[in-house]
Amino acid sequence: MAITVLQRKAAGRGKWQALGCLLLVGILLALSFVVAKLADAAGAPRLSFLVVAMLGTGSLLMGVAWWQRQSISLTQRTLEYAAVSGMLFALPNAIGFLAVRHVGAGFVSLSFAFPILVTWFLAVMLKLEPLRLARLFGVLLGLSGGILVALDKTSGTENSWGWAAIVLAMPIIIATGNLYRTLRWPPDTSPGYLAALMMFGGAASLLPFVLVFEPGQAIELLHSMAMLRLLILEIGIFTVLYLFYFLLQKLAGPVYFSQIGTIAALIGTFIAILGLGEDVPNHLGPAAILIVLGTVLFHLRDRSKAT
Repeated sequence: MAITVLQRKAAGRGKWQALGCLLLVGILLALSFVVAKLADAAGAPRLSFLVVAMLGTGSLLMGVAWWQRQSISLTQRTLEYAAVSGMLFALPNAIGFLAVRHVGAGFVSLSFAFPILVTWFLAVMLKLEPLRLARLFGVLLGLSGGILVALDKTSGTENSWGWAAIVLAMPIIIATGNLYRTLRWPPDTSPGYLAALMMFGGAASLLPFVLVFEPGQAIELLHSMAMLRLLILEIGIFTVLYLFYFLLQKLAGPVYFSQIGTIAALIGTFIAILGLGEDVPNHLGPAAILIVLGTVLFHLRDRSKAT
């Protein structure tokens, strides 16, 4: 009996930890794209800014892993993980950084509302979790809220339909990355170390594009104090974001983890409106209610199942 009580308490703590990580990661993810838009407005070379931020973040995360005496070993498996997870991470981030000038931070943030549905369907197809209608209903509620706002945000992208279409491809890449990081997680490897490897892998995958499209422009990041401050701020956001990003993935799995996109979509829209002066979507209120209801239903289902 005592063991059962302890197990329930541990499960309860784990769920609150996962929820806290979910909210923190979602908010920081939205903030990272806001900083990207501010850096673009300041004239920063966009891909160079992202690559330098990744390298700085990877170095800090590696330092944290070393300081915490975590296992740091390079094997064929960890090198594969760094390369593939880095590419699947860098590609949607690069798309977001490049597209934010054309479609706005709000629209880019909203693209993160959709990976949860793609991840859920892929997880069910791969039999990583059973088909549960209550969870599907929660996912669809949150997704419908994202679609409501997205329909409004597309009104400002008449001259950028190409970029809007590219941004809408991001959810598929993100969902693939969510599943890959879970399925190929190297055994006995800490989240902090894997986050550092992903940063380095992402920077390496983008470096050829920087050399082709922005040769020699990285030095410009040091010429302006405004750019340098934004770069340091982005590195700080990335470091906390991706440390808890991997911790959340380890705690909760790919489907629960993919809810960060819905949180980022909602928070990113509010930040874009309040901080960047973007237009208020017509259906923001109902969309926010749907997203919150979907997230709550998703969590209630998890809670009832655990009980």
